[in-house]
Amino acid sequence: MVELKLQASDDTIDDVQAAATKLMDEIGCSDSFKVSVLIVIEEIFVNIAHYAYGGEPGDAVVELEAGSKCFRAVFKDHGIPYNPLEKEDPDITLSAADREIGGLGVFMVKEMSDRVTYEFSDGWNILTVEKDYE
Repeated sequence: MVELKLQASDDTIDDVQAAATKLMDEIGCSDSFKVSVLIVIEEIFVNIAHYAYGGEPGDAVVELEAGSKCFRAVFKDHGIPYNPLEKEDPDITLSAADREIGGLGVFMVKEMSDRVTYEFSDGWNILTVEKDYE
C-alpha cells in the first residue's frame, strides 16, 4: 500500500496518478485497466481539490493498494462533509444542453468502478473506490 499526504490541488494530481501507475505496472495491469483507474482518480481528486474546502487550500490523503483481487483507492479529506453518492445520476439520454451542469464525473466514477463507498468519520470524508482486475 502507498499512502500519499498532499495538498489537494490540480498541481498534485500527477503525484497521485504516478503512484497509482507504478503500482499497476508492478502487478502487470492492462493498459485499459490503468486508463480506467487513472480517470477515476482524476475525477475524485479534482473534486476534492475544487470543492472540499470551499475554494480554500486543503489537504488530502490518498491510499492506493494493489490487492490480490482488486485495485483500491481511498480518498480522505477534512473538507465540507459531502457524500457524492447521494447525488442522483444525470440523465445521459438528454443532450448536453438539456442536462443539469455537474454530476457527470461522479457518474463516470460509479460506472468505471466495481464498488464505491462513502463514509464521514472523525471529521474525515472517506471515499473508497475498488476496481476488480480484468
